[in-house]
Amino acid sequence: MDEKLGLAHFWAQGDAVSHAVAIVLLLMSVASWYVIFGKAVAQLRSRVSITRAMQSFWNANSRAAALSAIQVEDKTGVFARIATDAVLAARAYEEKSTGGIGAGVDASEFIGRTLQQSTVMAQARVERGLTFLASVGSTAPFVGLFGTVWGIYHALVGLSGETQVVLHKVAGPVGEALIMTAAGLLVAIPAVLAYNACTRSNRLVIAQLDGFAHSLHAYLVAGVRLDGSAKAATATP
Repeated sequence: MDEKLGLAHFWAQGDAVSHAVAIVLLLMSVASWYVIFGKAVAQLRSRVSITRAMQSFWNANSRAAALSAIQVEDKTGVFARIATDAVLAARAYEEKSTGGIGAGVDASEFIGRTLQQSTVMAQARVERGLTFLASVGSTAPFVGLFGTVWGIYHALVGLSGETQVVLHKVAGPVGEALIMTAAGLLVAIPAVLAYNACTRSNRLVIAQLDGFAHSLHAYLVAGVRLDGSAKAATATP
């Protein structure tokens, strides 16, 4: 293969615009792969830690022991955050509900609102990075297309004033245009695939978060503990 038509040749003949497009695509690729690897590692850790955290929490004999157990076992941090917020809310209600404005507030409603807010924040943390992957997947092809259009423009400029087509004058710009198209797709495809995979995985985690919040609500309001098998047992406060 002729080395004159290698990537170094296309880079050398490019101008500031084509270089800027290439750099933008490179930065988008590096950032998306950083997010992809981070999400993959986090999901691998969460699959094991969530089950252990739930078992440790529901098998504890007291609230304090349950909190300590889930804070140690939950590597994601979201389940431990929900449990901590809910237990603190229950403790605050027990301390303030006997008098003042807290006397007219229902325990179920107060703890339920706390769990709802904490669950929303936990879901946002679980889905962190997905917006960036979606943005890269949707915009990278258009960034590459811009580089393609710019390369074709160079090819047309190279033909201006010529009475016949000169191959060496258009080969470089056309090759540059094709490379930009391929680069845009190479950046976008992994981001889209990773976004879809993470979305499917996050659905399971979010469903577990909702289930844990409902079980925690029953535990703190009614003193009923629901484990992973949906078996009820009287809990020690």
